Amino acid sequence: MCFDRTFPAAAVVDVARRLDHRVDQLWVIEDCFYTAGVSLAASALSVSERLTVGIGILPAVARNPAITAMEIATLCGLGPGRVLPGIGHGVQSWMAQMGTRPRSPVRALDEVMTAVGRLLAGEKVTTHGEYVHLDDVQLYHPPADVPPLLAGVRGPKSMAMAGRVAGGVLLAEPASPSYVRLALEQAGHPSPFHVGVFSVVCIEPERKDAYRAMAPWLAGLLDEPSAGVRAWPFVDELLARYTRHGVDSLVTMPREWWTHIAPIGTAEDALEHVEALEAEGVESIGMYPARDLDIALGQIDHIAALAQR
Repeated sequence: MCFDRTFPAAAVVDVARRLDHRVDQLWVIEDCFYTAGVSLAASALSVSERLTVGIGILPAVARNPAITAMEIATLCGLGPGRVLPGIGHGVQSWMAQMGTRPRSPVRALDEVMTAVGRLLAGEKVTTHGEYVHLDDVQLYHPPADVPPLLAGVRGPKSMAMAGRVAGGVLLAEPASPSYVRLALEQAGHPSPFHVGVFSVVCIEPERKDAYRAMAPWLAGLLDEPSAGVRAWPFVDELLARYTRHGVDSLVTMPREWWTHIAPIGTAEDALEHVEALEAEGVESIGMYPARDLDIALGQIDHIAALAQR
């Protein structure tokens, strides 16, 4: 389950306690300028025993890589073996607002991930790149169990870079099986390589009710198709349908399309989507619940049922 960026920070304690022993992972979301991922993760780890906490994602240039490594190592000390850190480009307009937008986001992320990975491995690092400058930096408490460092990226150049320097990828929603295949192809099929994805979840007894609820969300994706949307095998037909008939036509599109896109529909439809992702090698699935916290808490039962199947 994902802890939506709009949720009040204090709610992460209750959410983590409710999820512990019921699902495998909680993903905390760091987006500018909402709540911060590291402090949310620390809070969740401190009140749980088995829950793995993922961070999606830390913008590469928002922190010095030595500080990023320190924070990840500290989280690993709080919850050994229960941390999945993600680092990405960050939304470039947000980076510009903070005066940290790099000329080359791909190079910046490459240098940051390489440096952070070496520091987490316990190395003493000296490097002088275009964006990262470190002199004899070494962590006093490197993690005993170094987590895979996941790259939150989208484009083919960034995906190829992730295949070279990262321990895995985090794919933004909607991460369908076809998008996972494309991403792994662009990354060069490295091994081992931890694949994590984000999705939305909406489960109803009647699938048409779920479709009606999520049609506006899908319409928003079709208005500005991302790499994930472009990877759908039926995208051209879907875009034509939406262009001709509008958002209402999405409610009546084939069930197989909805099931490919996300865990939307009945519990059986959601399970089919999850199993299709796992068949492509996905290890982590972060599901965004409703943005209303009370509704989201009610969705924990649905997510737990998928985790415990």
